[in-house]
Amino acid sequence: PPVPARLPVEGERNVLITSALPYVNNVPHLGNIIGCVLSADTFARYCRLRQWNTLFVCGTDEYGTATETRALEEGLSPQELCDRYHRVHADVYAWFRISFDHFGRTTTPQQTRIAQDIFQRLLARGFLLQDTLEQLRCESCGRYLADRFVEGTCPFCGYAEARGDQCDKCGKLINAVELKVGPRPPGDPLTSPWGPPLYLGDPPTSPWGPPTPPANARHITRTWLRDGLRPRCITRDLTWGTPVPLDGFRDKVFYVWF
Repeated sequence: PPVPARLPVEGERNVLITSALPYVNNVPHLGNIIGCVLSADTFARYCRLRQWNTLFVCGTDEYGTATETRALEEGLSPQELCDRYHRVHADVYAWFRISFDHFGRTTTPQQTRIAQDIFQRLLARGFLLQDTLEQLRCESCGRYLADRFVEGTCPFCGYAEARGDQCDKCGKLINAVELKVGPRPPGDPLTSPWGPPLYLGDPPTSPWGPPTPPANARHITRTWLRDGLRPRCITRDLTWGTPVPLDGFRDKVFYVWF
């Protein structure tokens, strides 16, 4: 049933709480609950006991290549897979009596409207720029390879398990084609232009306080502050995702972290 709108109230303590969105392509376990959902639920209950105007929201993270891959393994469409596992997640959290005010999902029309509206506002204010980028493509199946699923040696620090978007050891942002992945025999992924994607511009850097755990997050944050922010691609050449509402880019979707 629809959830009544809960809005900030002037003069009251208004608290918005959320936790990391669980990926929809698996069954939640105790680690998922203890790791983020339980602590957020505990704080939400405390806020309500203090009679603060509290809104606790969460939902399943349903876009991305991991969902497409799992759907292929199970012989389902991505939407069918998401529908199945969203129900599983909702039932598990209900059994544990996690007190969400709203447990939604990233594939709803409302989510699409919000994401596209944010994009249009950024575009109108000049925070986005257009550029081209090479990415890896499998000629056998005709699909572009998601950067997080490409692993190799970091060209900056030599870390052997860097991924195609960034190195978790030195914190450098990486293009997947920069990874050292060894020779590519015929039929293996080849680099090819993927058309002009959109990038998020470089906003002014602000004096942040000390970063918080985990250690790799502290290190990556320090690296970004030291080296400055670089433009980062916000579109992907996939079919499963929020469509980019702009002529010339309608065959692309937004990167899930946008």
